Amino acid sequence: MTTHILAIDEGGTGVRAYLFDRQARVAAAAYSEIGLSCPRPGWVEHDAEAIWQQTFAMVQSALRQAGIAPTDLSGVGIANQRSSALAWDAETGRAVYPAIGWQDLRTAAHCEELGRRGYTLNPFQSATKFAWIVKMVPGARALADAGRLRFGTIDTWLAWKLSGGRVFVTDASNACCTGLYDFVCKQWDETLIEMLELPHAGFAEIVPTSAVVGDASRSELAASVPLAARAGDQQAAMFGQLCTEPGMTKITYGTSAMMDLNVGSSLRLSPHGAFPMVLWEREGAISYALEGTAVTAGAAIQWLRDGLGIIREVAESGTLATSVPDSGGVWCVPAFQGLGTPHLDPSARAVIGGLSRGTGRAHVVRGVLEGIACRCAEILDAMRADAGSSSVDALRVDGGAARNDFLMQYQADITGIPVERPVILEAATLGVAYLAGLAAGFWSDLSEVARTWQRDRVFEPRMTSDERGQRMERWRTLVDLARQTS
Repeated sequence: MTTHILAIDEGGTGVRAYLFDRQARVAAAAYSEIGLSCPRPGWVEHDAEAIWQQTFAMVQSALRQAGIAPTDLSGVGIANQRSSALAWDAETGRAVYPAIGWQDLRTAAHCEELGRRGYTLNPFQSATKFAWIVKMVPGARALADAGRLRFGTIDTWLAWKLSGGRVFVTDASNACCTGLYDFVCKQWDETLIEMLELPHAGFAEIVPTSAVVGDASRSELAASVPLAARAGDQQAAMFGQLCTEPGMTKITYGTSAMMDLNVGSSLRLSPHGAFPMVLWEREGAISYALEGTAVTAGAAIQWLRDGLGIIREVAESGTLATSVPDSGGVWCVPAFQGLGTPHLDPSARAVIGGLSRGTGRAHVVRGVLEGIACRCAEILDAMRADAGSSSVDALRVDGGAARNDFLMQYQADITGIPVERPVILEAATLGVAYLAGLAAGFWSDLSEVARTWQRDRVFEPRMTSDERGQRMERWRTLVDLARQTS
């Protein structure tokens, strides 16, 4: 009998390999940073072969820690940074160019030109990155014309490598982030692919998020471990938080804060700067979400450490914030890289104010943390308006900054909604383990999975509704200032 599920979580700066037992307890965990390079301003690249090698090394490390063999694995799930673009030769299995990171902006001008022609694409998506590779990389067009060039996001690349080139798939949670997914037909958008002069054969089969599709017997694992799930990182985090019913919401606090609201079985569009997403496809049904982004969240806390030097460690910020009764009038709109949902204003810049001779570093830290929470609160308001419902009973949180008790309490206060923090904060890793385990029969059904989910703490709102309303009204004025400073 197999004893564990392997979850691979390929992020923008590192890769995790976790082993979970049947109680969804972490049996082993391994992490390694993944290097990136910025050869020109606005360019972000990763070594595709290094991604694979480091991923496999972390898998081996986790197996050694747990003292188990690949044959003890019921299945493997892959969660990944979305929209990064890779292309490789199907015959050699070698990437023709480094992976172009999702943050890469080299195709911004191309996207603007396409917009004038009526096509809505943005440079953070994969579509124009694929087109750039075919046009600019020597030999890529010839490989495409010969039917040998393959395109994919990180999930597709890792599944290809794990299967020794036999499995060429993705799922809708990743496909919908490329800019080439047809939400109506639930398949690749053939018109866009032709318009970008890309070969149709170069795109992977879109398969269910939670389903066994091939195995890893041809890779270095040398075992028939089922490839049982693949999911974009935010969608996997939603499943890891068991936000499986409409109205359920989570916030992932990373460098940015990503908020996802489950809207059920029907696609919802947003006039308030949120993005429609496929959450997952399982058991023959697709679930959808709206996703909002606070572009700067955890990065603002890092700025307190690296930019101002007023904290030594990120973890110190919560303790320092609670050392004063309030912010002393200090406020901050953390728009260091512009404003995401609902403003979609990349030119906005961070502002900080309310300083006096009595201001100390604790007040500044508290003001920044309150600003992060207010950004998330206005995103939630926008997405609830889009969903036509205000019935969000709880916010489930994950990511590194979710460890900050002050931030979590203020998030509950400023939204008026209880904040639930789980024991396992690597929700994407847990989520893709759940998705793989359900597909492989490691867990029988969702109710069995739900019994393994553990809550660490609930932060109940303590602010009155009147005070909350006043603070958010003032916040909207401060955001206007951030939008005027570009």
